[in-house]
Amino acid sequence: MATDSAHRCDRIWTNARLATMAAAGSVERGMIAAKDGRIVHAGPVDTRYDAPELIDCDGRWITPGLIDCHSHLVHAGNRAHEFELRLEGASYEDIARGGGGIVSTMAATRIADEDTLVAYALERLDTLIAEGMTTIEVKSGYGLSTEAEVKMLRAARRLGSERNVRVVTTFLGAHALPPEFSGNADGYIDLVCNDMIPAVAAEGLADAVDAFCEGIGFTPGQVSRVFEAARMHGLPVKLHAEQLSNLHGATLAASFDALSADHLEHLDAVGIDAMAKAGSVAVLLPGAYYFTRETQLPPVAGLREAGVPIALATDCNPGTSPLTSLLLTMNMGATLFRLTVEECLAGVTREAARALGLLGETGTLEPGKSCDLAIWDVERPAELVYRMGANPLHARVWKGL
Repeated sequence: MATDSAHRCDRIWTNARLATMAAAGSVERGMIAAKDGRIVHAGPVDTRYDAPELIDCDGRWITPGLIDCHSHLVHAGNRAHEFELRLEGASYEDIARGGGGIVSTMAATRIADEDTLVAYALERLDTLIAEGMTTIEVKSGYGLSTEAEVKMLRAARRLGSERNVRVVTTFLGAHALPPEFSGNADGYIDLVCNDMIPAVAAEGLADAVDAFCEGIGFTPGQVSRVFEAARMHGLPVKLHAEQLSNLHGATLAASFDALSADHLEHLDAVGIDAMAKAGSVAVLLPGAYYFTRETQLPPVAGLREAGVPIALATDCNPGTSPLTSLLLTMNMGATLFRLTVEECLAGVTREAARALGLLGETGTLEPGKSCDLAIWDVERPAELVYRMGANPLHARVWKGL
């Protein structure tokens, strides 16, 4: 294959079609060459490259490895009984105010030890990996005490040593009010800012800080305090915003240069403009929209018009989105939110990487990036969005292996 001026690589995937998700677009007769876990070529066949291992893809499509940029993978227990209550007419708010919801999962998670949390999370993680996922964000937020939040984040970090996957961790202490702080939300935010965030930062357990800005969560003023504490410890922020109502959380998040604002069903034009100016990614979560039978669609047309990047994620969690499939997430993004095939694929690759601050590392097939690949038995990329309940993954590659 090579000439005298060959560039030596570790591995080459040839006879492939590439969906680069970058400026190169799609390449019909393509190849990928990797060295030391990094892409050195992704484009048309180039005979200057040679490697001891040549992999014939037999015309299969290669995309970047998929990325789940919003998950609550680490937790104990499930909330199937709450699912039954919703089927009988109870709302998310009714269940939360009745002692269910996040606080229910908190009780189970506090009791579980770290090893148990890892074991539960690995079951969910393996399902995602089997569909070509190579990077995942995992949030805390079901401990709601310093000790339990630290335990969750340690468990999340361990997932990256148990499996060949890139794990990004997010501290979500401001997720719900624990029972011991009933009626004292400001006191709990004091704990989050003055104890939890310093403890998490001291151990290097979090890559970002998140919060739930909502009527059943925390006010913009309380979230602002959390974000100020995150800033003091050098941690970027993101926000659960405008899911059930419009508290202008996205605008607040944008004022802190948030990586992303997530959910966004009730986002208004002011919030869209603020996100566009800040460069924050809109992470849409169709699994939660579907599971809770919401009717308010996120303003996709407005986000497009303003040039706000759109990502998709599973929001895997026990209460409102027990979803462990990025393929189904893409189908839901298309059918429920009317995203295009291109937007769906970008949403779980390029824009998901952007939402995690990792676009320089992964998310597209370009030289210099980690060689994270998903190789598919499909005739065209649209099949990845079109199918439901099928998994056409042929092979998954992470860091060139």
